[in-house]
Formats: sequence, structure tokens, C-alpha cells
Amino acid sequence: MSLVDEPGREVAEDGTYRMSETQAKAILELRLQRLTGLERDKIAEELQDLAERIQGYLEILESRARLLEVLLGELDEMKQRFADPRRTTIEELAFEPDIEALIQREDMVVTLSHGGYIKRVPLSTYRAQRRGGKGRAGMSTREEDFVRQVFVRDTHTPVLFFSSRGMAYKLKVYRLPKGTPQARGKALVNLLPLQDGETITAVMPMPEEEDTWAEMDVMFATSKGTVRRNRLSDFIRVQANGKIAMKLEDEGSWLVGVRTCSESDDVLMATAKGKCIRFPVADVRVFTGRHSVGVRGIRLAQDDAVISMSILRHTDVTVEERDAYLRYAGARRRAESGDNDEAPCGPEEVGAELDPARIAELEAREQFILSIADDGLGKRTSAYEYRVSGRGGQGVTSMDLSRGRGRETPRVVAAFPIEENDELVLVTDGGQLIRSPVHGIRIAGRATRGVTLFRVGEAERVVSVARLEEDDEAEGEEADDDGAEGEAENGAPEGPEGENS
Repeated sequence: MSLVDEPGREVAEDGTYRMSETQAKAILELRLQRLTGLERDKIAEELQDLAERIQGYLEILESRARLLEVLLGELDEMKQRFADPRRTTIEELAFEPDIEALIQREDMVVTLSHGGYIKRVPLSTYRAQRRGGKGRAGMSTREEDFVRQVFVRDTHTPVLFFSSRGMAYKLKVYRLPKGTPQARGKALVNLLPLQDGETITAVMPMPEEEDTWAEMDVMFATSKGTVRRNRLSDFIRVQANGKIAMKLEDEGSWLVGVRTCSESDDVLMATAKGKCIRFPVADVRVFTGRHSVGVRGIRLAQDDAVISMSILRHTDVTVEERDAYLRYAGARRRAESGDNDEAPCGPEEVGAELDPARIAELEAREQFILSIADDGLGKRTSAYEYRVSGRGGQGVTSMDLSRGRGRETPRVVAAFPIEENDELVLVTDGGQLIRSPVHGIRIAGRATRGVTLFRVGEAERVVSVARLEEDDEAEGEEADDDGAEGEAENGAPEGPEGENS
């Protein structure tokens, strides 16, 4: 019985043995013929062999030296059996896996709303329609929100985001949330590590070939009137938590504008109290670092602040040529509008002192600056009226604010270049919104007051103005030409904008 004995279960003194459940099941599973007398010797031999193996295993487990001896023997046996040369080679990793190589190249329509929502939609979603179609909705927005910027770029295109806190963030298009044409998108605060009160002031899609960034410059401007110019290549490497783009003077300062520029361009800065200054880009040296506050762009009066910074094309023109062209252009517009009573002479006579080829050249390079005050008045002015001066001065008057509406003196809320076929969206602090074309806004002198663009309430003020480019609108209005669906998906929002447009 000692052969079948197991630890914890010994043979009793009277010679009996109580089998375990496992032993009993093993006996019951034996075939009946093996229990006959003819198989007794064979069963005894198997039992003896099993007992010897158990004894040997117990000896191995009880002796570390014996255990190591067995392991070495088995390893040596495996070595003898599989001693053929290795067929594969082990080498160091020759390259790092690039996740972008797995991203399919595809054109995307990137849509950004005024409220800070962004998304991307495959361009193939918007199939072309016939001229005059109703289009389809490009983005679902709330009543007080609207589409601010639309551009088409490849999925591998890098996009730079500049915040009011002077930080730069970088995302490639494929990292932006993908949605449907009717989707609202995702808030930028959920994509970028923005702090409380920090907003994105500029979104710039950049060339995919980052080697070309060294040929481009970027100009920064703050609300305190300082400017700084850097190479765009300084922002090739941007960490996930952002990168300092410009150091601000104090807590009350914020980044108001970021624009790419070249040596042949001019900078136009406008303030809330109706002042502006235009100076060459070359007046601001290229800074090698990003932690400086820059240099003074405009000298501000007390309680004044810069509200915008724009880049204009530089045109070499004398004071005499400029004045002559402005007289010619003004007379021509009065003649076209039928208001000839105030014109002392015709356009041809006014521009007689200029060569026709020179007039055509100046006309082709002419830009117009839109200026809007918070009381809803605004105007367009030829950029030639903003003379080029040195950096750091007090500037000239860009808008007459002395005859403001209401008890408070109005302040300028927007000043930027505009095109004839663009549209504007104006929003008030009361949530009212209006969308209107630019071609209906009067072209007036630099120091004039302007005309009513938005009739606001007594205590209401315009707080935001956005420019909708003609090309951007075209991108959002390609698609179905079906009647009912076209009306249901029409991009014109309801409410204040629909009533005032």
C-alpha cells in the first residue's frame, strides 16, 4: 500500500486505506477486462513503474543540484537536435515607423467657426453643381455663431494656430476632427491646451514642404502696439503643449494679429481710437529669438489699444501721383454713380496729369481698407490714403469718431483689407448678427465717419467683424441641386441674420 500512498493520506494501523476521490474515479474508469486476473501482473508492473517515476520526480524537486542537472541535460539535448545554422538575422532597427506614411493623401475642406469650432470634410463630399444651385449647408452653427474661415488643404498640410496669449500650436489636417457637412465640428479648446480666456486669433495653413518656410517671414502685433518679425522656420518644431510665439508686455496685453509677409510689403496697424500707421516691413528687423517683446510699431494714446494688424502690398508712388490718382478715382466713382453735380470736372481731366498706363498700374494695385466702429458705422478707404511713414509714430486718423451715436464715444472694432466681392458678418454684444455684401459699402476718405452698416440698439455695440471671402463661400456651396433637400440644407441661418441680410 505504500506505493499508492500520497502525502497527507497514510495507511491506517489496521491495514485499511481510504482512497481519495481522484483515486476512486481512476479505478472506476479502468476497463473491466483489466480487472481480471489475467491483467493483475500488468497492472502491478504499471503501478510499480509509476511509483518509481513519482519517486524520481520527488527527488528532483527536493534537490536543487539534481534539478539543475536535469535542466542542463534537456538544454544540451535540444542543442544537439536543433544545431543547424540560424536562417534569420537579428539587426538593429534601421528606421522608425512613420504613422504619417499610413495616412492617405486626400483633399479636405477645413471649416472654422467664429465660436471656435473646427472640422474637416472630404472634398469629394461636395460634388460640383450647376451655376445658380441652392448648395448645401457647410456647417451646423448656433444662432450667434457663423463660419469664419474655410480652406481646402491636403491631409498632410500643417496648420499653425496662434492664440491671444502669444502661443503657437501646430496640427496637421488629418489630426482635425472629421465630420459631415452638417456637423458642427469640435471645439478648439478640446484639441489644443488652451487656458481659460485664451482664444485663437489666427489660423494659418502652411506649405507641406517645411524647407521652404525659411524663405517666409511672419509678423506679430500686440494690443500694446509692439511688433516683431521672425522667420517662419522658427515654428517648424512645435511641441504638443505649444510654443511661445511672442512674449507679451504684461497681463493686459494680447496678440491681435499674425500675418506672413515679405521685405516688399507694408504693415498697417489700427487702434480703437481711430488712429493708424503704415510702415515698411523692412523697418522691423528679423528677430532670432522668440522670447522678446519686439519693437514699437505705433505710439498709443492713453486708454488706446491696437485692434488689428494687416499686411499691404507696397507701391512706389510719389505724393503728387497719389493725390492725382485719388482725385481721378473719386471723380470716376461720382461719374459712375451719376453724382456729377459736385465734380468740378470729368475723370479724364482730373487724371490728365497722370499717364494712362500709370493710372492702370495704380488701379490694378489698389487695395481698400474697411473700417467699422462699434456703433455700426463703417466705410471703405483706398489704401493709397494711408501714407507710408516710419515705425513708432502716433500715426494718422483712420476714422472720425467725434460724431458718435449715443452718450459714449465709439471705438473702432475692425480695420482690414477687403475685396469687392467679399461679404461681412457683424455681431453685437446683444447676440444680433447681420451678413451683408461689401460692394454696397461706400468708398470714402480716410478721416470721414462712414455710413450705417448695422443699426444697433441704444445700449448695444458691435463687438466682432468677420470677413467671408468669395472663394470660401464657393467651397461651402458646392453640392446637391435637389429642390427640397437644397432648401432644408441652405446655408443661410435663421434669426437676426436672415432678417437683416
